[in-house]
Amino acid sequence: MTETSQRSRPLRVLAAMSGGVDSAVAAARAAEAGHDVTGVHLALSANPQSFRTGARGCCTIEDSRDARRAADVIGIPFYVWDLAERFREDVVEDFVAEYEAGRTPNPCLRCNEKIKFAALLDKALALGFDAVCTGHYAQVILREDGTRELHRASDMAKDQSYVLGVLDEKQLAHALFPLGDTVTTKEEIRAEAERRGLAVAKKPDSHDICFIADGDTQGFLSRRLGRAEGDIVDESGTKVGTHEGAYGFTIGQRKGLRIGTPAPDGKPRYVLDISPVDNTVTVGPAASLDVSALTAIKPRWCGTAPSGPGTYTAQLRAHGGETEVTAELVDGTLEVSFTKPVRGVAPGQAIVLYDGTRVVGSATIATTVRATAEVGWALRTSGSSNSVGGVPDDRPVR
Repeated sequence: MTETSQRSRPLRVLAAMSGGVDSAVAAARAAEAGHDVTGVHLALSANPQSFRTGARGCCTIEDSRDARRAADVIGIPFYVWDLAERFREDVVEDFVAEYEAGRTPNPCLRCNEKIKFAALLDKALALGFDAVCTGHYAQVILREDGTRELHRASDMAKDQSYVLGVLDEKQLAHALFPLGDTVTTKEEIRAEAERRGLAVAKKPDSHDICFIADGDTQGFLSRRLGRAEGDIVDESGTKVGTHEGAYGFTIGQRKGLRIGTPAPDGKPRYVLDISPVDNTVTVGPAASLDVSALTAIKPRWCGTAPSGPGTYTAQLRAHGGETEVTAELVDGTLEVSFTKPVRGVAPGQAIVLYDGTRVVGSATIATTVRATAEVGWALRTSGSSNSVGGVPDDRPVR
C-alpha cells in the first residue's frame, strides 16, 4: 500500500511547483485527496530570465507564472520562495568543483538532497506543514511497524527513485509523491492536466541540467574554469592529440575527441580516464571501460543501514538499467562487486542499491576497479584522477 493511500487524515502539504505538468498534476491530486495544499515555486536562479531555452532548463519567470496559474486553477494558495543563493552554493558550485576535481556530479540528486528535501522541507516543517509534495515518479510505502520505505514507481519507464536515493527515513516520513503509484503514460498525465484545466498540459518537459539552459556543459565549465590545454594520450602514454580542458570529456565518450591519428587496429577509441593533476585525457578501446568493482563513500540509507554483505541490484545512472551486485559496508565505505563487468562507471556519480523495488540507499562512487579483455583485473583507479563522465557516450561535444 502506498504512502498516498495511507494518508487517512488531511495533512498540511507544501507542493513544490516547478511550472511543469508533473508537479501541477501532483499538487492537484494532493488537493483532490483532501489535503490542505499550498503551492510554492522555488526561485533557484539569480537571473530567472536565462534558465530556459525551449524545452531546456527551468526556473524562469515564465515557469513561476505557469506554476501560479496552475495553483489558481487548482484553488490553492501560492508563493514564490527565493532559494537562489542556497542553490548556487549547494548545487551549482558543487557541480563545478566536482568537475574540476575530475569527478562526475549528479546535480538533480544533489538538488533533491540539499534543496527540496533539506532547505525546503526544513522551512516547511518550521511553518507547520506535515509534508512536501513533488511530481517525482516514486512511491513511499508505510509498513505495519510504522517505518517507511522508498520504492520504484509503478511505471518503470518513468521511475525517478534513483535521484531520490539520498532521502533518509525521516525525510521520507514527510514526502508525498502522488504520481508514483499510477501506471500512466506521460500522454495520459498531460490529458489529465488538460481535463483539470491546467494550461501546462502541453508544455514541453525540461531536460538536461536546469542551470545550463543551452545544454552546452563544456561551454559552461569553460566559462567557469577557463581553457586549459593538455594532452590526449593512449594507454601506453603516447600522445595522440590535445584538448582545451580535461573537464570537457566524459568516460565512454567516443565522438568529438579530435584525434588525428587512428588507432592501430582501426577501431574507435573512447575516453578511459581524466587526470586533473596533469590535465591529461587517456583514450583506449571499449573493452578497457569495463569495471568489475567499486568503492563508494558518503552512504545514505532509506531506512536502517544494512549489516554484513548482501546481494542487490544497482543503478548507476538516472536513466540506466539494473545490474546485479554484492555490497557490504566496511568502516563507513561501501564495497561493491559486480556479477558481470559494467561499462562506463565514473567517480562522483551515485550508485543506488535496490532490494526488488525497494531503494536500500545510495552512495557516491569514489574508486573503480577496471577489467580488460587482455589484462584481466586492472589496478584500482580513484576519483582524483578519473573521468568527469560516467555514461558511454556517442554524443558529440558541443
